[in-house]
Amino acid sequence: MQYAIVDNRKSEAAKGLEGTCPICKSTVIAKCGPRVIHHWAHTVDRTCDPWWENETAWHRQWKNLFPEDCREITHTASDGEIHRADIKTPTGIVIEVQHSSMSDKERLSRESFYRNLVWIVDGTPFSESFETYHFLPDPKSDLAADLIWTKTRRDAPGTHKGLFFRRSDGGTYQVHGMDEVKEMVEASYVGHMQYDWVRPRQIWLDATCPVYIDFGDEFLVRLEIYGESDLRCIRMIAKEKFLHDAMTESAATAIATRFYPINS
Repeated sequence: MQYAIVDNRKSEAAKGLEGTCPICKSTVIAKCGPRVIHHWAHTVDRTCDPWWENETAWHRQWKNLFPEDCREITHTASDGEIHRADIKTPTGIVIEVQHSSMSDKERLSRESFYRNLVWIVDGTPFSESFETYHFLPDPKSDLAADLIWTKTRRDAPGTHKGLFFRRSDGGTYQVHGMDEVKEMVEASYVGHMQYDWVRPRQIWLDATCPVYIDFGDEFLVRLEIYGESDLRCIRMIAKEKFLHDAMTESAATAIATRFYPINS
């Protein structure tokens, strides 16, 4: 827990401090050892929020990308159920930053509770089993309407550069390669790509709220379905764009759907 209430103010942990848990109102103490992230802990062995998980440095870094008044926001449902969101933006978007594994039941419970929710998933534990391949054209484009892409697989090298059929071929099912349309695809590209995920975390493929995977670089990988097809794809979203839109858009699903200059 990054924050507790000290002298009626939201405060980070510092050596020797004692505070109050914002949810259960019990006493918490600052844990500020040399090998742990500074945090607050209850004086008795209890977890007032069952969705709590041990916070990693990655977790804390994500929370610190947002203003302090957006971090660890207590959210109360109409039936009185209370949970602490990792991040809640001024426009009402909740962002849950997830490193640990969880059950489908818990994921569904969180999605139902917060509703306007985005998942940020730590991708480093499975980065070696996740490969990205060729560009895809904007799914709303005329080019995309004509092309039926073959699913790219790691164990099928011939698919890595892109294979497709054309609807305009009139049902002849002639296989085409990316070289035929490469320039048009690149001109129409808005972040969509094919990928292959060996032993995927099915929980994230089944999520009902947007899922963004963080592999540690300047882009997030959003899991999507390509246009009107059943082809699973990803969309590369700059972290700067995500952070801007999360603070600007009112709906989680609207993030990265509109493009306009971002002031640095």
